[in-house]
Amino acid sequence: MLLAAALLLAFQSAPASPDPALLAEVKAADAALFETFFERCDPARMASLVTPDFEMYHDRDGVVATSGEAFVAQYAKGCEAKKAPDAWRSRRALLPGTLHVDPVPGFGAIEEGDHVFYERKGDGPEKLVGKAHFVQLWKKAPDGWRVSRILSYAHQAVE
Repeated sequence: MLLAAALLLAFQSAPASPDPALLAEVKAADAALFETFFERCDPARMASLVTPDFEMYHDRDGVVATSGEAFVAQYAKGCEAKKAPDAWRSRRALLPGTLHVDPVPGFGAIEEGDHVFYERKGDGPEKLVGKAHFVQLWKKAPDGWRVSRILSYAHQAVE
């Protein structure tokens, strides 16, 4: 009985729903980050979307980056390769209904959700190839939102 009362109190003290304004801001920052990463070749814009101390960890690729500068340099090299007419190109789509954002007072927000990935060779047809779960830590800077940490995991192939 005591455990049930404690659980009820815990659920009552948790916010019933995320802050709609915060959710909209982080969702827009997320869209800008992934649209820039997958569909553009704009290192200056990418640099404006990550913190200097940016870190990314990936369950398949390991430690992807331990600084914003290193991440942007990797991105710039990769996006140049995508300019070849027959290069593989990718796109990411957030899965509707999976996005959750929690505030981090005095810093920014934690974003969590699921996304899928599409690939195509050159101008060929696009094919759904995978899905994964992610957690991202966003910092609210005077000039906008910047991602500070990314955990990308539970990658699965999609047939």
